[in-house]
Amino acid sequence: MKPHRHSARGAARTPALRRLLTVAEPSSEQIVAAAPPLAVRQVFRRFWPYTRGGRRWIVLLVAFCVVGPAIDAAEIWLFKVVVDDVLVQRDLSPFLPIALAYVGLSLASGILSFADDVTSTWVGERFLLALRADVFRHVQHLSLGFFERRRLGDVMARVTGDVDAVETFLLSGVAQALWYVMRLGIFLGLLFYLSWDLTLFALVIVPLFYYAARYFSRLVKAASRERRRRSGSLSAVAEEVLGNIALVQAYNRQEWEQGRFQRESLGRYRATMASTRIRAVFGPLVDLVEMSGALLVMGLGTWQLANGRLTLGELLVFLALLSKLYSPIRGLSHLNSTFYAASAAAERIIELLDQRPQVREVPARVPFGRAHGRVEFDGVGFTYPGTDRPALCDVSLDAGPGQTLAVVGASGAGKSTLAKLLLRFYDPGHGAVRLDGRDLRTLRLADVRDNVAVVLQETLVLHGTVRENILYGRPDASEREVVEAARAADAHDFVTALPEGYDTVVGQRGRLLSGGQRQRLAIARAMIRDAPVLILDEPTTGLDAESGRRVMEPLRRLMAGRTTIVISHNLLTVRDATEILVLDHGRVVERGAHHDLLASGMTYARLHRLHAPVATAAPMKTFR
Repeated sequence: MKPHRHSARGAARTPALRRLLTVAEPSSEQIVAAAPPLAVRQVFRRFWPYTRGGRRWIVLLVAFCVVGPAIDAAEIWLFKVVVDDVLVQRDLSPFLPIALAYVGLSLASGILSFADDVTSTWVGERFLLALRADVFRHVQHLSLGFFERRRLGDVMARVTGDVDAVETFLLSGVAQALWYVMRLGIFLGLLFYLSWDLTLFALVIVPLFYYAARYFSRLVKAASRERRRRSGSLSAVAEEVLGNIALVQAYNRQEWEQGRFQRESLGRYRATMASTRIRAVFGPLVDLVEMSGALLVMGLGTWQLANGRLTLGELLVFLALLSKLYSPIRGLSHLNSTFYAASAAAERIIELLDQRPQVREVPARVPFGRAHGRVEFDGVGFTYPGTDRPALCDVSLDAGPGQTLAVVGASGAGKSTLAKLLLRFYDPGHGAVRLDGRDLRTLRLADVRDNVAVVLQETLVLHGTVRENILYGRPDASEREVVEAARAADAHDFVTALPEGYDTVVGQRGRLLSGGQRQRLAIARAMIRDAPVLILDEPTTGLDAESGRRVMEPLRRLMAGRTTIVISHNLLTVRDATEILVLDHGRVVERGAHHDLLASGMTYARLHRLHAPVATAAPMKTFR
């Protein structure tokens, strides 16, 4: 059936459907926007390359689609032989061969059904395996900015549920359509053989199937698009709430979040009910059309039987074949709706695959290897996508091995943006970031990040064992290196005190550990990576004075001999840095050593006075 271009917006203008889908959004902006609509042939063309590994098996499935209907037709034709040669003639002699033929056809049908089920499932799952892996690989390589703008729950819904629907659209749906077409061709051939004029009379109702399917398919596709969008919104809300459950409970926001979740659930429910009602109307309508055609053919066939133009067996077989004929026509009509519903999920996957990383990978070259560690920012300017205010303006800095460069300033001054540019999460809009004199944009992303170790403000710990978390920094490290890294990070003692030592599972985001323990685990991960450049992004934020003191010693060991960039708003932790940069609204307003900046009496001195009372109450060792 020829696909038709109909956007979800256009179809949703149908008053009844619009009324069914109307659900108040929780805010002026949709939680998850709908994917751009595409024609069916565009979707098919986009995903067909993923069948490359199983196309030779698709040929076998096509053969099954030919043989299966032929066996069904042969079984029906044997019924004519039974009526005309056995029942009407009252002769039992042909019965045994006919019975054996029935048994043979039944066995062949069973074997074919088994082979078809196993082969089609194997081909479909291999397709899903390749597509899901490709989608996940693509998502992992998208730039950080994509994840900062998108709802993680919606992305997860696309990678999991929506990918499954693509297989229905491309393989199982197409195989089913081919099965219907072959049955249609074989049964039509037999019907014309039995009575061409009666067959033409029976085909009068076929256009009614077509127009009914065409109309209802548009409505089903619109409802399916809305249901898929709402499913993504539902996953986004659930992921956000459950991922921040401590905050939700601490502020007693459970009821408010329940209302938000309920609104999206109600939206999905209404979209699902709209689709179900459309299908429920379509089913009885098709039944009525089919019954009308069968009654008309039965009346005309009875008249032909009375006039000797048909035998009783031929009439009974004609009616049986006719029911089988209407079945694939009806199936094709339903399948059209299934295609449109599955294409709504495929559109969401295509939109995801069409996303391009903001940071472009350079062509593969000779590996950069281990850097010496000199880091330079040369007149760097940067503005986050979707914003107007620059995050950095004409920032220049230079740090080499063994040096510690501290970047301080108020929140929002642009400190963490420096770390993101050095890791190539983003590329600068102006100027250049260099490693050993090489512009990072000329290096492979893997080469850049292999030479940088990070201890982030938000201590990221994976759900796994202590050993697995340390090895995340360098998976090929030995057990001895794991223990040495833990000792250097002052983590070995608390790890061995855990119930299963290094095999203790730390829970999601390391929630079974204290803040200081998580931070020392992150330091051990950076230790084992042994990269020449180290970024410390607010390394003591959120830790009490005692935990902060315990973390400082392993941090000093980690910094030894490396190019270290310390990002902090707490000036007491950076006073012994080789050089201190003071950022204000993305600009370097001061630079120099601690004592020189204090003597200037400018921004740094004012910020330092804000922290001076803390120094008196709880002095902390500084970097050396």
